[in-house]
This record gives sequence, structure tokens and C-alpha cells, in this order.
Amino acid sequence: MLNIGCHLSSAKGFLAMGKDALKINANTFQFFTRNPRGSKAKKIDPQDAEALRELTAEHRFAALLAHAPYTLNACSADAHTREFALLTMADDLARMEYLPGNLYNFHPGSHTGQGAETGIEQIAAALNAILKPEQNTAVLLETMAGKGSEVGRTFEELRAILDRVSLKEKMGVCLDTCHVYDAGYDIVNRLDEVLAEFDRVIGLSRLRAVHLNDSMNPIGSHKDRHQKIGRGSIGLEAMARIINHPALRDLPFYLETPNDLAGYAEEIALLRGAYRE
Repeated sequence: MLNIGCHLSSAKGFLAMGKDALKINANTFQFFTRNPRGSKAKKIDPQDAEALRELTAEHRFAALLAHAPYTLNACSADAHTREFALLTMADDLARMEYLPGNLYNFHPGSHTGQGAETGIEQIAAALNAILKPEQNTAVLLETMAGKGSEVGRTFEELRAILDRVSLKEKMGVCLDTCHVYDAGYDIVNRLDEVLAEFDRVIGLSRLRAVHLNDSMNPIGSHKDRHQKIGRGSIGLEAMARIINHPALRDLPFYLETPNDLAGYAEEIALLRGAYRE
């Protein structure tokens, strides 16, 4: 079965997101933990969280993916910005305990002129400060497009972070198709080779989720502009190979394409039609 969903608004609450997912024939979804451009988080209703847990169990959803806000930067040159990232992520992980057994994804950050090595050290230090042995959420580093001073533009940079984290069993990676393509990894013509490189550098066992996005820009552009499935430079044929690849097909896929709910429903139907059971 293809495990696929999209990014849903959490404004209406947990159960409402689950119901929206069912409406569009999704069996998972992604949501922001709080305002993606700010810091405010909605108070959690434990009954609402329990209702979502029951719904996802009943309909055999794949793991849900919570996304940290874009404002976080755990490797900023500004100490206050780093502290904000650490406190926000710690709070997010505490809130995720209402939905145990799911995933939490974040952009590693931008080193803002300090250099990638310093950024890597700071990101790992933040993770070592917030990860708990008893937590029930896996934390995922997202592959990045490499715009500006982003950390995580190569598999080697992600591996360097993972190597410095003590509780490695709590960590994983989310591969974003638009980001890796924009970073220079040719998933259109050399998918097998890219995944072999990922396995050599990081290990496919650490790959826990895939953001499935087409790209508005050519390979190696370092732009990070998502496009609807089949309408960008990656294309539908490559997307079909990705969702059917033996190393990827059993993972959960999350659409972050520029769509409304109806548009996501169309893309999910398109991709389900391209999936080989």
C-alpha cells in the first residue's frame, strides 16, 4: 500500500486533520507544530489528540509527521536565536507525547557566516540538549537545497550531525525530493546511484520519511521552489520511480506542493494510480 498524505492545517485541531486526510484518500499527513512563521503554539486538547489516535489506528495510518516552524535556526550566529530554537524544539517534543510513536521533522538551519562545521556542532549540541531516552518521537533532519548558508545540503553534512548526537536511536532523516534535486542529486536520471550514495554516507535504515515535491528549477539550482507533481523539472515519470523504488516504497510520503485540499486529492489519486501494488 502506498502510504501518502499532504500538509494539512492544524488550525481546526487534530481530529479535523485526520478527517480531512480521509476525505482525500490519504493515510497519513504532515502538520506544523505551531505558527510556521512565528512561535505561537495552540493549546493541546488531550481529548482531541486521543480522538486522532483512535482514528489513525482504526484506518491504519502510517506515521504522522510534525514539522517544526521555519523560524527555528539552531546554528545561527545569534545566541538568542539558537536558544529560541532549542526551547521551541524541546516544547514541541513534549507536545508530541500526546501523539506517541510519530515523527518530528526540522530544517537543520543556516550557519549565517560561521561556516558549516560550526553549524553542524551547534545543531548537534541542541539535539543533545533536548533528546530524552524516554521520548516516543523520532526526530528527523531534512535534506536541504543549499540556498544561502543552509546546513544539510549534502548527505555528508547530515551524517556529521548524526555522528555527534548521543541518542542516535531517536534520530532519522527526511528526504525532500525538491531539495535534493535542487542540491544537485540527480534523482531523475540516477535514482539508484543517489540512493546508493545515501546508503553509503548515512544508511538507508535512517531514512524515515519522504517529502514528495516537484521542483520549479533545474537540478543544482539551490533554489528550493516546490512545484505540483508532474509540472516541474523532476516530472511524473521520476516521481513514479521514486514511490515504487524498493528502498523507498514502504516509507510514508508527504506532499508539500502548492495546492489546496482538492489539489492534494488529485495528486494523491494520480500517485496511487502510478503505484504498483
